[in-house]
Amino acid sequence: MSAYIAPSQIAQRQLAYFEGKHVLVAGEAEDLFPVELANHCHSVTVFTTNYGYYRQLESQPNIKSVFGAEFDQDTQADMVLLYWPKAKAEAEYLLAMLMSKLGEDTEIVVVGENRSGIKSIEKMFKPYGPITKYDSARRCSFYWGQCTQAPQRFELNQWFKSYQVSYKETSLTIKSLPGVFSHGEFDIGSKLLLDTLPALSGKVLDFGCGAGVIGSVMAILNPKIELEMCDISALAVESSKATLAANGLSGKVFASDVYSNTSNDYHFIISNPPFHAGLDTSYSATETLLAKAPSYQAKSGQLFIVANSFLKYPPIIEKAFGNCETLNKTNKFAIYQAKK
Repeated sequence: MSAYIAPSQIAQRQLAYFEGKHVLVAGEAEDLFPVELANHCHSVTVFTTNYGYYRQLESQPNIKSVFGAEFDQDTQADMVLLYWPKAKAEAEYLLAMLMSKLGEDTEIVVVGENRSGIKSIEKMFKPYGPITKYDSARRCSFYWGQCTQAPQRFELNQWFKSYQVSYKETSLTIKSLPGVFSHGEFDIGSKLLLDTLPALSGKVLDFGCGAGVIGSVMAILNPKIELEMCDISALAVESSKATLAANGLSGKVFASDVYSNTSNDYHFIISNPPFHAGLDTSYSATETLLAKAPSYQAKSGQLFIVANSFLKYPPIIEKAFGNCETLNKTNKFAIYQAKK
């Protein structure tokens, strides 16, 4: 079995495309193929919006890794290797940013699983130039194309979607970049969680903050809290910062791979935890969040999470805290609370 995800395996079959190039890798990359790629081309830079992936690559001496919502570094890159992201809007965003940055004559290779909608690249790349499928294997496709038109200037601010959510006589403006959870609507699970929360005080962490809906509502209802918000996605971090600013709220928003960059003295850890990684379902980050929560809490700290009712989180919480209470339940969601 290859240690690479299927899109990397199809790129690996086509190494000749990368010979002599300065390659900028972007999108839903999640393995160490860029390290091998560095042996076949002049240079490899990985731009990722995923903080966990960035931390994985940081120690690799042969590649440069850049984490953020926008690639703003000086670069020699003359080819992009784009791993097709699960959200089509995110693919449009990355293309607009990278083509604007690298300009005409930039070559592009796009790889991705067919079920992820990679075929959309044929239409999406038209404003930039021609693109053609050259290989398919392992239910994946490999496209090569070239930017032949001068791309439009990229402005990050133009990519935020704004929408209003109302909660308990409060109207909030939510700002959300492509691919960020809660894009365009108030999530039902988040609302149930907020309906169940007590009055909050002290230091509060909104874990997996997405576009910042939960954190912003908590800050409005509990103006004296010391709010912190974290997410593994740079796009989510920028969205939450923009949401706080749009509503005149303050809080510390930062990237973290589970608890990698958090404090350890929270009075409340509150989360509508994500359980998707790529196209497949992953629960490991949430299980770590729950199992290790007491180590990151002040004395008598509390945990509140919302989760799909079918997920087996109570035993993990029970083991970590010695207690776990179900405070609210619908046919789809459950709210769990634990006290240190």
